[in-house]
Amino acid sequence: MSTENLTSNDPGEAGVVAKLSTLDRFLPIWILAAMAVGLLAGRLIPGLGEALGAVAIDGVSLPIALGLLIMMYPVLAKVRYDRLDTVTGDRRLLISSLILNWLIGPALMFALAWLLLPDLPEYRTGLIVVGLARCIAMVIIWNDLACGDREAAAVLVALNSVFQVIAFGALGWFYLAVLPGWLGLPTAGLDVSAWAIVRSVLIFLGIPLLAGYLTRRLGERAKGRAWYEDRFLPRIGPFALYGLLFTIVVLFALQGDAITSRPLDVVRIALPLLIYFALMWAGSYALGRAVGLGYERTTTLAFTAAGNNFELAIAVAIATWGATSGQALAGVVGPLIEVPVLVALVYVSLWLRRRLFPPRTGDVEPTGSGARG
Repeated sequence: MSTENLTSNDPGEAGVVAKLSTLDRFLPIWILAAMAVGLLAGRLIPGLGEALGAVAIDGVSLPIALGLLIMMYPVLAKVRYDRLDTVTGDRRLLISSLILNWLIGPALMFALAWLLLPDLPEYRTGLIVVGLARCIAMVIIWNDLACGDREAAAVLVALNSVFQVIAFGALGWFYLAVLPGWLGLPTAGLDVSAWAIVRSVLIFLGIPLLAGYLTRRLGERAKGRAWYEDRFLPRIGPFALYGLLFTIVVLFALQGDAITSRPLDVVRIALPLLIYFALMWAGSYALGRAVGLGYERTTTLAFTAAGNNFELAIAVAIATWGATSGQALAGVVGPLIEVPVLVALVYVSLWLRRRLFPPRTGDVEPTGSGARG
């Protein structure tokens, strides 16, 4: 569903579908197939998970990093960086995002983990860590697929990155040690270095963001904006979905054996995650509507609040409790649930677009993120 193929001046859903390429039209099928291929490969090919995991530098999986970078670069190359000031001045959006991501999100995951996994401390702790790791990577593509505001997504992801560096360790200490102690519940520790968080931000946001910015700046300077947006962007656009599918295959191949060998545990972990994604997305969408945001920024607010940084959560869990720990498994189940749920919410968002944000006579279509071209 590359967003060049979604024309916002076509109000009919049938018209939208008719403009989709084969890759876009059957995206849910490709994603489910990628998940299945990864799980089966990890389960049936001896040593595949260990081999993929061994291709790493300083704890960063190179195959996953490669897939995420390929996925994010085309989307960030589409951002019109000269319009970011229109986002930074939107206090409703910025304040709502900070509240949702750093107050409501972690608190909701903490509550769900304790309510639904009171007898499984390792999985409970892993889920709390997932709730603390706010998304700075894959959310970019969910937002783009749903025709959200690209410039707003870039700003909110950057804002989350700054807060992730500053607040992740402190919030981990609070939700694993301080708050449970106040409530008379068992406590846990979290050993995470600031460098691990900074490294995650620099790799999974910094590199594609810089590449996207330089590509647009140099491309427009050399050929002009019309050539850049009408000729160049459509050529690189499909690589975002190729990178997504590759990332999913590698991620599930890495943990295929762990997931398929403990299906009941996966179901127990999946339930709070399902509730979390649904509540965060729906609540964020409702808040965006309540504070008067338009479709594009309401959508961006919802996806940036609902997504999580699974790479950071898994890395922290492995570093603190080990690769075979229940905490690490909970981190791995995160994207197993997040990917299909947020893909489904992309379609829900596009459905709500027509019903909650109908075009009014005389409206001018925004030239930034909502209008794809």
